[in-house]
Amino acid sequence: MKTLSTLHTPPALSEHDSQALTDLYLRGTPANTLRAYERDLIYITAWKQARLNSDLIWPEPEETALLFVLDHSRDLTDCAAHDPAQETAQALIAAGLRCELTCPAPATLDRRIASWRAFHRMKALNSPFDAPQIRQARAKARRANARPHAPKSANPITRDILTAMLDTCEPGLRGMRDRAILMLGWASGGRRRAELTGLRVKDLDLRDFDDQGFVWINMVETKTTAKGSTPRLVLKGRAARAVVAWLDATKITDGPLFRPISKSDRPLTRPLSPDAVYQIVKHRLQLAGFPANYATPHGLRSGFLTQAALDGAPIQAAMRLSLHRSMAQAARYYDDVDPARNPAADLLE
Repeated sequence: MKTLSTLHTPPALSEHDSQALTDLYLRGTPANTLRAYERDLIYITAWKQARLNSDLIWPEPEETALLFVLDHSRDLTDCAAHDPAQETAQALIAAGLRCELTCPAPATLDRRIASWRAFHRMKALNSPFDAPQIRQARAKARRANARPHAPKSANPITRDILTAMLDTCEPGLRGMRDRAILMLGWASGGRRRAELTGLRVKDLDLRDFDDQGFVWINMVETKTTAKGSTPRLVLKGRAARAVVAWLDATKITDGPLFRPISKSDRPLTRPLSPDAVYQIVKHRLQLAGFPANYATPHGLRSGFLTQAALDGAPIQAAMRLSLHRSMAQAARYYDDVDPARNPAADLLE
């Protein structure tokens, strides 16, 4: 994260102390957030260079912040000739930093502004995006360019679909690994790809497995929980047995929990990549007779919550495993259930 290291330069600190502060920021920020900061900083720097022929300054003037909002709040496809915003966008497209001239999603603009504000905080400076005029412009842009919610997975992987995928897991380590990944990812609340591939053997507590059939998962952090504050998650029944069977078969005692399998059917030492989880889900869906684009790994997460709604599980109970911070966000999956399949419709029966 060399690009981010230039942001931490408080004037009162020595060069050595400033470097220590930079290191603290890097160690104390989730890896996914750091990657997003890095991408956003590259984009923002390129935008200002193309738009104003200038490097970033700290703090940025309000005029620059407002211009950034305006440039990303309209469709630039049919602009007048020599429109500066369109020319800037075309330069960003040529550099591979932007995909098209159409208006970016409001969430994309919000994320980049949030990163830019964070960069100002790192330097103990006020952000121009907090100015009343710019806050109002952002609100208007968000409303003007509002889009319907697009699910991260075309379809949820509910229990019947998951069962069909599990039936394709052949004997051998590859099949055992895929079975363990799918079952742990679904039954522990719908884990994200990075959470699955980040698991290590030491994160599992098997002391209650022989007596009660429980496997406890001690995740270091998730997208919605800070490092050290993630509650223990429980894995029961078939899912717990699948994970223990994977460990018994591979004799893995430490290091990454899920790993690539060699051509000679042996687990490698490195962890599985998040993209590999995507490929596993795609492959198992195809073997089960579904289109390859039927669902993404996020379908494990949405499928868990959708199934919880179908089975009549209280949303608070499902959230204790999914670790959603917002009930409104988790409730989307409950709201998407077909009214005819809503268990509440059968209360009188």
